[in-house]
Amino acid sequence: MKQLSQIYLLLLLITGLTGCTTIGYYTQAITGHFGLMTRAEPVPKVIGNAETPADIRDKLALALEARQFAREQLALPVGDAFLEYVQLERPWVVVNLVAVPEFSLEPHRWCYPFVGCQAYRGYFSLEDAREEQTRFRADGYDTFIGGVTAYSTLGWFDDPLHSGFTRLSEDRMVALMFHELAHRVVYIAEDTTFNESFATAMELEGLRLWLSQRGEADRFEQALARLERRNQTLALVREATGSLERLYRQADTLVPDNLRTRKQEILTRLADDYAELSDTWSEPGPFGPAPVTLNNANLALFRQYNQFVPGFRQLLSDHDHDFPAFYQAVEELGQRPPDQRTAALERLSQRFAENL
Repeated sequence: MKQLSQIYLLLLLITGLTGCTTIGYYTQAITGHFGLMTRAEPVPKVIGNAETPADIRDKLALALEARQFAREQLALPVGDAFLEYVQLERPWVVVNLVAVPEFSLEPHRWCYPFVGCQAYRGYFSLEDAREEQTRFRADGYDTFIGGVTAYSTLGWFDDPLHSGFTRLSEDRMVALMFHELAHRVVYIAEDTTFNESFATAMELEGLRLWLSQRGEADRFEQALARLERRNQTLALVREATGSLERLYRQADTLVPDNLRTRKQEILTRLADDYAELSDTWSEPGPFGPAPVTLNNANLALFRQYNQFVPGFRQLLSDHDHDFPAFYQAVEELGQRPPDQRTAALERLSQRFAENL
């Protein structure tokens, strides 16, 4: 009843918003989440069902252990999250649309009640996302639509487990649980990069401690290998986005065709460098298997999830891995003006690099 009451309240609130597109978007978001919740079953019931495949039972039992670990060892605000399970008919739960102007790396921001503005918009329907994508493309935006394995309602609802989690390897499923629970700790409106970098840092540090306490610390090497692929890609992206930012600052002095040509040269060089780097890896990197097609939207999304991960990891180290103290420091950092918290995270990231 708690879930239903909250959903009906939100439906009443959105009817006060103007614009058919706005009402249509919130309706699909709320009914999509409502549809997810109405299909959820208690995890113990799913585990006890003789018809549940053995691999799903094992994953769900492990998820309950990880949930308890998150509460007791990571001090994450678990609440009643991940106590129910939903079997999805698709590999993603929602898709996110990112839209960035043709000559910019600053994503378009959509603003929402309660959570402020975000640099992406989530859809339960791929068709709806593509309709919105078409409108942005018509206005000259670079766009990207990506499937999302999981999302957080920031504690507004009791988020369920679903087959997007259980399709992952054990370690990646546990890490994703830590990531989504981290969003309940702190959420800074209009700073997607801060929020996602913090959650990504928590998934890494949480997984490291989880494996260590299970006597499986050697398995963290796989997560570190994924992190190294991400860091190597981030280095390429930083170089390319630096070149793009310098180029876009000339938008008032260069004709559009020249801008497009030089932009494409930078993006092509980045794609080629990524392909060369991918040849040294045993698994696909963050952009997937090479060759890849990149644009402003791909790069903006990638930076949001990775830019300040080293800084948050350093901040945790500075607090001797005392998670409550770390969370308090993160909240205090989040209250600073945007330029100050960005500068602080850049300094922390530099220290982390120096300490490697």
